[in-house]
Amino acid sequence: MNEDYDLIVIGAGMAGVAAANKCGAAGWRVAIVDALPYGGTCALRGCDPKKILRRGAEIMDAARLMQGKGIDPGDLSINWADLMAHKRGFTDPVPDKMEKGLSGNGVETLHGAARFTGSNTLEVDGTAYQSERFLVAAGAMPRPLSFTGADLVIDSTNFLNLEALPNRVLFIGGGFVSFEFAHIAARAGANPIIVDRGARPLRGFDPDLVEMLIDRSGGIGVDLMRETEIVSVSEASRAFTVEVKSGDETRTIETDLVVHGAGRVAALADLNLEAAGVDYSDKGIVVAPHLQSTTNSAVFAAGDSADTDGMPLTPVAVIEGKVAASNMLKDTQTAPDYAGIPTAVFTVPEVARVGMLESEARDAGYDVDVRFTDTGDWYSNYRIGETSAAAKVLVDKSNGKILGAHLFGPEYGELINFFGLAIKLGLAAKQLKSMTAAYPSVGSDLGSLL
Repeated sequence: MNEDYDLIVIGAGMAGVAAANKCGAAGWRVAIVDALPYGGTCALRGCDPKKILRRGAEIMDAARLMQGKGIDPGDLSINWADLMAHKRGFTDPVPDKMEKGLSGNGVETLHGAARFTGSNTLEVDGTAYQSERFLVAAGAMPRPLSFTGADLVIDSTNFLNLEALPNRVLFIGGGFVSFEFAHIAARAGANPIIVDRGARPLRGFDPDLVEMLIDRSGGIGVDLMRETEIVSVSEASRAFTVEVKSGDETRTIETDLVVHGAGRVAALADLNLEAAGVDYSDKGIVVAPHLQSTTNSAVFAAGDSADTDGMPLTPVAVIEGKVAASNMLKDTQTAPDYAGIPTAVFTVPEVARVGMLESEARDAGYDVDVRFTDTGDWYSNYRIGETSAAAKVLVDKSNGKILGAHLFGPEYGELINFFGLAIKLGLAAKQLKSMTAAYPSVGSDLGSLL
């Protein structure tokens, strides 16, 4: 069977769903296809379920910080099975809700593996389809690992579906996944180790604040091994033996679970993009600023499938999906605006950033006023027993505008949004400082950071 569409979207994550709904609501004949349940990584296998599990870690940490200050944690513990059931209470209904929403906008929902057969054609599990346009929003996948025994390593999806949490967990890589999951695991009673081949983990965040996070992580039992490579993973008796190398030294670590946290690449390998004449790499499809393929005008890309200046974040994917849809509907060439988009590593407490790093600002030639403040003894942190928190705000000396903001502390993942808005609107530090916040709230600390 051959079907003709105005648009076929490949990938039913946030970017793809946003675009499909927009074009379907506009009256186009639209189909969306995914081999996995609808909802994508964020809703089903990433940020949303992860933060539900983090809630357990938050409660454990909060109780322990207040020990001797009116709270007795006693036998407080995380029931992993119950916490996972709570997570599934959110994730299980997502695919059906997504499909119903798409259908309500006139979008046809297909299931199966899509692969291009030509510049304007593809097949889904052997059924042929033709479309005037395509949006590739297929997301990302764990970066392939090359060491011996890589097949014994589980990915973040599997971790978020663990029926039981083992005692010893080794995380590969010093990024979001490893730190966030290690913090959850430690608060749930496990002994996590992070093995990072580089000297500086979480390279996208302020190095001074990352070091504070590392110290805080060590205090809850998260062990970090820097400049260490995985040589091999092998099965031992009801466990795993991990051989690691640091410089010239090789050692083995016994662990119950090995988790892939060493980055992700665009999930494009199975789409047969060559048949459509679409250039791509591990970073995504090569696109013009308005998200159209540079080698096939019928193809657009968004989210992790597009090689753009945008960070690999769900909000960015949604923005790109909507912009791509608008460009297709209106035949325009609008580029997404990536200014002022914050990001956070949801450890406990979290580290967040928006705008430039200090090194980036200096390299760009700015005369930077670095406003660093240790907030560990401020009221908002004293109140909850936290002593590790800080902020670094970067201000352009020439005009007073905020170039970047970097925060480490409880609820600072919310506070960073004020700085994002300021950068988005081009506000000067004194303008942001003029805001009056509800007191006492974490937001009321804002003025004193500027």
